[in-house]
Amino acid sequence: MKAEVITVGTELLLGQIIDTNSVYLSHKLAEIGIDLFFKTTVGDNTERLKQALSIAFERADIIILTGGLGPTVDDITRQAVSEFTGKKLVFKNDILLKINEFFKNRKIEMPECNKIQAYLPEEALIIENTVGTAPGFIVEHNSKFIIAMPGVPSEMHPMMEKIVIPFILEKQGYRKSIIKYKTLKVTGLPESEINDKIKDIFENSTNPTIGVLAHQIEIDIRITAKAEDKKKADEMIEEKKKEIYNRLNENIFAEDDETLEGKIANLLFERNLKISTAESCTAGLLSFRLTNIPGSSKYFSGGVNVYSNYAKTEILGVKKETLEKYGAVSQECARQLAKNCREKFRTDIGVSITGIAGPTGGTDEKPVGLVYSCINVKGNENSYKHNFSGSRDVVRARAVQMALFNLYKLLRWSS
Repeated sequence: MKAEVITVGTELLLGQIIDTNSVYLSHKLAEIGIDLFFKTTVGDNTERLKQALSIAFERADIIILTGGLGPTVDDITRQAVSEFTGKKLVFKNDILLKINEFFKNRKIEMPECNKIQAYLPEEALIIENTVGTAPGFIVEHNSKFIIAMPGVPSEMHPMMEKIVIPFILEKQGYRKSIIKYKTLKVTGLPESEINDKIKDIFENSTNPTIGVLAHQIEIDIRITAKAEDKKKADEMIEEKKKEIYNRLNENIFAEDDETLEGKIANLLFERNLKISTAESCTAGLLSFRLTNIPGSSKYFSGGVNVYSNYAKTEILGVKKETLEKYGAVSQECARQLAKNCREKFRTDIGVSITGIAGPTGGTDEKPVGLVYSCINVKGNENSYKHNFSGSRDVVRARAVQMALFNLYKLLRWSS
């Protein structure tokens, strides 16, 4: 069976609230092996919701709606489903009694407008709301099903888990399967190069399928398997994962919910190493990432932001001759920042970043996006030069990402 999710609410289109419902529903449907190929968001407009329902009916067996079941004039889901299916709205006195009881228990008089929530499409299966006032409902239409639930997550989740999932399983004859996925996180390579390295795997995979999603500082490779049970899905994913690791091993830094800073933290913990930072163009983003882990005080001693040449010389002892001869944005400056930072904080590792984040300040010799970094590990220097593209924020984010990735590689492959 195939499903489609329609979230209803103009506030979603305006970005006033984040749509977490479709994410939750995606996970729940995947757990029971229901394919979800489309999600739609519609504002509080009856005609447009009817259009969305018409499109969904062409390509799905189950249409799940969330939102638009409240008591106000802009709650149009009941009306739209009624008009689309031709099933008139009928009054349910037992529902009204439950709504009235809801307010009585809170010692509040029920507003007149809440009575509209007692009107549901005829022949609908009612989904009881144990948290709020708006009941959900299931309507069969042309051998397909429309399932409507409130948009409030705390009301919708119990309905989905207690009523809707068992209903769907029953309709598909309990032929339960599972959809599982694993995400491999890659950095240090452009999306085009990753595509070239795994293109044949991508093109020749049907189950599991391979998907590539580019982010600002990393690229996710998602492996999705559909199988009769978790064990079989895991086996299918593992086989495909090995193929991808063979192509991209050095650049895969984490899986699923793991983070780069988390992997670094584990290595620092294991080896009882201390680290410090010196930043010139990243405004503390490097130290922020390193301390974004509980217990980071055990390995992170401190960091300094040294933007001006005065700060570089007076606080971290960068030689004036270095700045005069090579400039603040140079490999030589990055080396001195890392070395002096490590010594000042008495740490095992010192990491520095200096560069031109833009949008101004670049020259032909040193363009915007030029970044130098250095990792000094107990006196051993490892220097890096990068030319990043993008906005000021993007350049800084990528500079930090590559500094962390280079640090991770040094820690990962060293004894």
